[in-house]
Amino acid sequence: MDQIIFLGTANAIPAIGRENTHLLIRHGEEAILVDCAANPIVHLQRAGVNFDQINHLILTHFHPDHVSGAPLFLMDLWLLGRKKPLFIYGLEHTLSRLQAMMELYDWRSWPGFFPIEYCIIPVVEGTALLKLRGLEIVASPVRHLLPTIGIRVSFEDIQKTAAYSSDTEPCEEVERLAKGADILIHESAGSTIGHSSAQQAGEVASKAGVKSLYLIHYPAHVTKQALIQEAQAAFDGPVFVCEDFMGIDLTTGA
Repeated sequence: MDQIIFLGTANAIPAIGRENTHLLIRHGEEAILVDCAANPIVHLQRAGVNFDQINHLILTHFHPDHVSGAPLFLMDLWLLGRKKPLFIYGLEHTLSRLQAMMELYDWRSWPGFFPIEYCIIPVVEGTALLKLRGLEIVASPVRHLLPTIGIRVSFEDIQKTAAYSSDTEPCEEVERLAKGADILIHESAGSTIGHSSAQQAGEVASKAGVKSLYLIHYPAHVTKQALIQEAQAAFDGPVFVCEDFMGIDLTTGA
């Protein structure tokens, strides 16, 4: 199974039925969580994911709508009896702040807490982030309000690739990260500092030569049709608007 599931699709302001943006990469028996908003355990339950499958957590940057659920997620895994390590990946800016946040909870005093392995990603384009059998993830810095990474996921067995911009202004770094990908998941919060509009996401998709564009991290008041029309003004390929618990099956293309 090679699949991407959107656990949340909202921008920084969630709404009923739409949680802050975070997603799940599924590859065989592995499940990789990308960002950690709100109450991840509930969203993973709704997605039908076994918590024990999650051995890797990628944090794109240290804004509350992307990391606020991390302490609760770690505590819940501990309460559920986890013993094996959890690997957490991110820039030094992100991980040092996550560790400081966990210290506020005095987590080292929690008896029998499972090991956490912090894996610092350098601020370098195309950095190898994670490699599993048949799956490779690389990271590149993007242009947001603070240090942030986007990722490119290669499903090697089926020769499919997906790129995720995370929060970013339109930039060449994302174009290079997504070059020739089957799927580009791009934020569409609006044309402001550190963010992109749907049309700008379409422009990035067109320059990168991707096959399809998925819009995420968009405001609740904007209609899906408006987002699609805006993106299609700059991109000729298929455009989709992500919804919570929507999935993309890379194996079948559905």
